[in-house]
Parts: sequence; structure tokens; C-alpha cells
Amino acid sequence: MLKVLKYAFISGIAWVMIHSIYIINDGLTNTKQNADLAVVPGNKINEDGTLSSRLKARLDESLELYRKKQVKKILVSGGLGKEGYWEGNEMKKYLIENKIPSENIITDNYGDTTEKTVINSIKIADSLKYKSIITVSQYYHQTRIKKLFKEHHFDHVTSSSPIYFEIRDLYSIFREFFAYYL
Repeated sequence: MLKVLKYAFISGIAWVMIHSIYIINDGLTNTKQNADLAVVPGNKINEDGTLSSRLKARLDESLELYRKKQVKKILVSGGLGKEGYWEGNEMKKYLIENKIPSENIITDNYGDTTEKTVINSIKIADSLKYKSIITVSQYYHQTRIKKLFKEHHFDHVTSSSPIYFEIRDLYSIFREFFAYYL
């Protein structure tokens, strides 16, 4: 019995490690394809109303996609943070400050989870007759986002991640392993 538990434990550790390597590789492989829409999930807005570095990096990546004409529009999605700011509204302000025309920014303030962002993005893409999406988030988040799009029957989804790393990524990679299977 002890031998079985030992092998089960080793197998579990190997599974976590292999999957984590896959998540990292998948997330760091940015698309070169064009798409109709970039979807940027929200993240923390600081108490003073400034964007967290993580969120700013996502938005800067979406700016780059827009400027290279890889996307027609940018959808920003988030909820009301505990700091009292609507993430979508604050993200839109940042994009406008960086010379993206307001009419090319779509705001979703009801995407307060990754899955709600995906569902709302699909509804918006469908209403605009858009067929392709590039998700813009941290590398460790991308595999799960793309999986959720496919689970909701939207198959033309690729990803692009900013070059932004922090020590918190170690926790996030571990968390994404479990979130992927839930």
C-alpha cells in the first residue's frame, strides 16, 4: 500500500510539473495571426485608481496588437474591484489616453471572473459578427482562457502575453494547474 501511495504521489508531482511546463510554453507563444478582437481580462486597480503593473502590461500588449493592425477593436472586461473602481472603465480610460479611439474600445464591466469574461466576449463578438479573438493576459492564464472559449464553442482564439514577470507568477502557475481542471 505504501508503495502504491509513493507512486501515486510521484505521478501527481510529475503531472503538475508537465502541465505547468505546458502552460508556460503555451502562454509565452504569442500569435502572429490577425483577429477581429483583442480581449483583455481585468485585474487589480490600485486604491489610488492607478492600474496595477500586471494590468498595465496587458493593456500595453493590446495597444501593440492594435497599432500593428492585428486586431480591429479591443474589448476590456472586468468587474467592480474591492477598491471601488470598475475595471473595464479604468482600462478604457488608459487605452484612450494612449490614443486608441473610443469607438474601437468595447467595455464589459460584468466580466468579474475569467469565465464571465469569456461568455460576455463571445456574445459581443457574435453581435458584431466577429469570428476571431486574441486573448491578452499573463502567460500562465492563457491556456485556461483558450480552453474556456473552446468549451463555449468559440474555436478561433489565439493569445498574446506581455513580457511581464513577477515572483507571484510561481503561485499563479500552481493555481492555474488546479483551475484548469475545475
